[in-house]
Amino acid sequence: MTRGVSSRREFLEAASAAALSAAISRKANAAPRARAGEWRNRRDGVAYRQLGRTGFMVSEIVMGGNTISPANYEHVLLALDLGLNYLDTAPAYGRGQSELGYARVIAARKRDMFFLNTKISVWDVNRGKLYQDIFASLSEPEQKKLRHRATEELERRRALDRDYIGPYFKGQEAELHAAALADVMAKRYGRRIDRERNYKQIIFQSFEESLKRLGTDHVDLLMCPHGACTPSELLDHPEIFEAFETLKKQGRVRHLGVSAHNDPAGILEAAVQAKVYSAAMVAYNIVNRGYTERAVERARKAGLGVIAMKVARPVFNGRKDGPPDDPARAALVHDAVPGPLKTPQKAYLWALRNPNLSACVSELITAEMVKDNLPLAAEKKRS
Repeated sequence: MTRGVSSRREFLEAASAAALSAAISRKANAAPRARAGEWRNRRDGVAYRQLGRTGFMVSEIVMGGNTISPANYEHVLLALDLGLNYLDTAPAYGRGQSELGYARVIAARKRDMFFLNTKISVWDVNRGKLYQDIFASLSEPEQKKLRHRATEELERRRALDRDYIGPYFKGQEAELHAAALADVMAKRYGRRIDRERNYKQIIFQSFEESLKRLGTDHVDLLMCPHGACTPSELLDHPEIFEAFETLKKQGRVRHLGVSAHNDPAGILEAAVQAKVYSAAMVAYNIVNRGYTERAVERARKAGLGVIAMKVARPVFNGRKDGPPDDPARAALVHDAVPGPLKTPQKAYLWALRNPNLSACVSELITAEMVKDNLPLAAEKKRS
């Protein structure tokens, strides 16, 4: 390597380090070290924030589980060694492979080293299918009327606005339409559904299967619905709360949460209104902030912990087979966080300026990504 090439690399590394330090200094304050709460895997130099009324002190960057598997989990151990302390998974991730991968982590590290969350992925999928089956049996005029009412409700909530919906994955809009249609149909056809079996017992069954895959006897947080689309899913199904209370009394679940790509502001407001949820993981980023920021603030004031997801996706696709990045969206984060940092890093650092967020979730697919993104959770230097 020539001296010129070496000098340029050193210059770029120094510039990147300076940009990172400057961006970290603009983050919201983390929890003081003396803050009362439940601390796990606390490491010097890592910033932690309280996850709402759970009292969990979670690292500012937490681990998403969509790509975890028994063949891809060792970088999770690296992240834990560096101070990360919250692991997210779901039965839908890899059709159970994520939970099986995390079982390897649980076997390799003490269970009380981290907070563990899983979800009830089948709940909303099952609800949608039940109503689709009923819908298919109806006359064409009735179908048309129901679709119209569902679309009107989505438009009223602005749930289909491009900057609000993302979109983040193929089929997202169809999922939203199906949920809205189910809400409309529930008022007239809801009696056709066995609620005890389809809204409550399905939670117990899914949860038992998750615990077996994970190889543990409890989780700290259980999210249901997984991928909520409408406020009704949180407010009109007391069977969720009944199932949660049963599991909580058994000592197998500590807190109830919800996750949502669609209508995150509406989901946060419903979670606050329900007064049962302790945390929510919702889409929050520099593109949808105008729709979500007030709801995030209200959630924090109500004691609901908020974890931001899809923070980088609107400005950085990162998938070879995905659509190209939108230059106008990318410019938002580059203007907000200047300097030679990677686009996803800038997106996370921008979000962590918000004092109403507890953390940002990142998939951290590889050890390289752990080394890129976990340092964003560094403590700010004290002056």
